[in-house]
Amino acid sequence: MAKPSSKSSAKSPKSTKATQPRTSRRSSALRRAWLRLRSRVLVLKSKIHEARSHHIHLHKSFRRSYREDYMRQTSTPGLLSHAMVTFKTIFSHWRTFFLLIGLMVVGYIVAVGLMSEDFYLQVQETIDDAGLELAGGEIGNFAKAGMLLLSTITTGGLNVGMNDTQTIFTVILFLILWLVTIYLLRHFFAGRKPKLRDALYNALGPLLSTFVVFVVIFIQAIPIILVIITYSAALTTNFLSSPFYALIYFIFAAVMILLSSYLFSSSLLALAAVTAPGMYPLSAIFAASDLAAGRRIRIILRILYLIFVVGFVYVITMMPVILLDLWLKATWESLAGWPIVSFFLIIVTCFAFIYASTYLFLYYRWLLDYKEQ
Repeated sequence: MAKPSSKSSAKSPKSTKATQPRTSRRSSALRRAWLRLRSRVLVLKSKIHEARSHHIHLHKSFRRSYREDYMRQTSTPGLLSHAMVTFKTIFSHWRTFFLLIGLMVVGYIVAVGLMSEDFYLQVQETIDDAGLELAGGEIGNFAKAGMLLLSTITTGGLNVGMNDTQTIFTVILFLILWLVTIYLLRHFFAGRKPKLRDALYNALGPLLSTFVVFVVIFIQAIPIILVIITYSAALTTNFLSSPFYALIYFIFAAVMILLSSYLFSSSLLALAAVTAPGMYPLSAIFAASDLAAGRRIRIILRILYLIFVVGFVYVITMMPVILLDLWLKATWESLAGWPIVSFFLIIVTCFAFIYASTYLFLYYRWLLDYKEQ
């Protein structure tokens, strides 16, 4: 056999010596990069654990949750007592709140305008035509007033025919009404007697923070918006005509509504929390989530009862107004163009908004003041 040449034998040890340090340097660089990445991940993990340690966590992943561990007690009045305390709070300071309602009504009329009387008359004529077809004659004034009230509210009587500018003014006005109401309530409960002028000047500090929380609530309402959009599409395409597809859609809608309700239960409390001095929107959302942990079903029941009470307020206030409007316009034809119903509808809406604000703020204070064992 031929012996290898001396040149080739001389090159081989040089090549191994040259490649060996290069690979070791590369592996050591990769190891250092991996150690730096691991240390950063550990630091980030420790920061997340430290941030989460300040919040309430009633459930653990992949572990069974026991009822006595996640049920949190409260010391709040019952539903009826809650509603009555809210009325008492408003009417004990009726001068301030009624003056606030008057200012908001004037601001709404100037910035947005009243509901179109033509729209109201169109709804009235539609109900008359439906009464002729269903009952074979004219329906009673009481039933007609109830149908007018229901149609006006469900079709958005306050925002029919609004353009984008009017919609923005409406949102701003109701944000101001919310902040001024919470400001007044905080000072009333503190034993002070604030003037409405001071509330209008000083209550608008957290306007941007409150708007951010409203944006978060709108994002949380996307599942319900999807249900509304898909339901209208399902009706036009006869998708729900099949029982199987109707069952699937019912399950989908139920899951979406439950998801939004779960998120709403804490975000509505965040609207009250964000009005505190120096409170940031995300901090308010996390604080409200801690308050709502283990209490979400009770909060949802309170909100449903609030909707019932507000509907009852609309019925007992607007039904006499609509009946009086029907009688006056039937007696004197010169009053046919007067927007009586739309004017009182704005007043009742402002009162209902103040009532809802007071209702939620009272419940937020009760949860905040309760000391858990």
